[in-house]
Amino acid sequence: MSIGIVITVISVVLIVHAAKTGRFWPWGFIILFLPLAGAVAYILVELVPEWLGSSTARRARFRFAGAVDPSRRYRQARDALDLVDTIANRAALAEECLALGKFDEALAQYDAILAKPQGDEPGFMLGKARAEYGLGNAAAALSSLAEIARRWADYRSEDAHLLLAMTLEQAGRAEEALAAYADVAATYPGVEPRVRQAQLLQRLGREAEARAVAAEVAKSLGRAPAHVRRRQAEWLAAARRIAGA
Repeated sequence: MSIGIVITVISVVLIVHAAKTGRFWPWGFIILFLPLAGAVAYILVELVPEWLGSSTARRARFRFAGAVDPSRRYRQARDALDLVDTIANRAALAEECLALGKFDEALAQYDAILAKPQGDEPGFMLGKARAEYGLGNAAAALSSLAEIARRWADYRSEDAHLLLAMTLEQAGRAEEALAAYADVAATYPGVEPRVRQAQLLQRLGREAEARAVAAEVAKSLGRAPAHVRRRQAEWLAAARRIAGA
């Protein structure tokens, strides 16, 4: 049997599998028009994560699917909520709305969740604050973050801490934002707070301080393992731009 026939048979099998599992769009077309590359991509992105149950592999699948069809997961989340109205389904839809910049819809979903007896959780209040920040409503976002601190004093979230710094910056409270960025940078799993701090310093005209912070970030990431540099590539590039300015 020739290689061409083998590739054709494998492609047909995978297209049928994609159709049966609700993945025909976009995978059916990818496999059809890119027989070998599409088949390999489908196996690596969709099947391997299922076989291994790896969270890292699942994240890779989501990133790839998002690049091919950014609104696919949003549509799936919307369909799931239309079928069964649960907190989990609303939360999933709200997360997809945030990812797509649909902040009004995200806010509506989080408000609906928080109004439910079992939805009164700090993570959902943080989601609401993220939506308010996305809408440019710094006052509302700060109020939601303050509500988290008031009602759930033991709740710890580095994402909430970073959002507080970003919201203070959005509100024009630059010195408080700089202090908050410096504070969260000590525990945040990544260099985003430090780069944001450098960017704010640059916007304030404090070029020397901005370059110093950015240069330190670039130097520390330059010594980091390759997988860390890949994960932080966006922020490393930003730091290098500021450091070389």
